[in-house]
Amino acid sequence: MTTRDTSPTDPQVLAELARLRDSIDNIDAAVVHMLAERFKCTQQVGHLKAAHQLPPADPSREAQQIARLRGLAESAKLDPAFAEKLLNFIISEVIRHHEQIAGATER
Repeated sequence: MTTRDTSPTDPQVLAELARLRDSIDNIDAAVVHMLAERFKCTQQVGHLKAAHQLPPADPSREAQQIARLRGLAESAKLDPAFAEKLLNFIISEVIRHHEQIAGATER
């Protein structure tokens, strides 16, 4: 029985590692661009809310989105708790932006 060299200096291992890291880098770039697009939309929501004196937060919408994202995470084989934590972080940032927009509109 022969053993294959799988040390970190094995060219095949290094090539596979580089390929996987390139994929990760591409996915990270896509995530950043998608988040930027999402925040452009939520900024528009913030301006609409401010113009009509609506509150920055919408707990019922947030709960719907969390439930929806948990379901998507489950079907994608992603930990739903992780997905919820990520969405809660995003939501808190959106609310912060909406509060800033509302504050600027009040001046």
